[in-house]
Amino acid sequence: MAKVPFHNAVRTALEKDNWVITADPYQLSVVEVDFEIDLAELIAAERAGEKIAVEIKSFIGRSVVSDFHTALGQCINYQFALNEVDAQRNLYLAIPETIYQSFFQRRFVRSVIEKTQINLLIYDQTHEVIRQWLYKNL
Repeated sequence: MAKVPFHNAVRTALEKDNWVITADPYQLSVVEVDFEIDLAELIAAERAGEKIAVEIKSFIGRSVVSDFHTALGQCINYQFALNEVDAQRNLYLAIPETIYQSFFQRRFVRSVIEKTQINLLIYDQTHEVIRQWLYKNL
């Protein structure tokens, strides 16, 4: 499984934020569905009793809209899977700060994120730090 661009930047950012990486990649399997092919971009981490899974996206494909559709679909599937096999773990979609400041500020995209209740982790791929956590339980 090939890791997505910026995978190591997100992992380093999590570690700088005192998260302990518990699985990289995080293996997620539900009954008859095996997500192994897509899991090179999913990391599990823990800190102070909190458990998270982080889906890493770079948004450097030909179409940011297509990348968004892929990320959205994967997050929805992974959230359902986590609810079945690892319900105490919260899922985050990690996106580059530049994409968050541009594409994710569009009204439609904000609406989709809000309605699907996807948690976001905004990262700076150059400095390998987390810039912002946006989550549904605020």
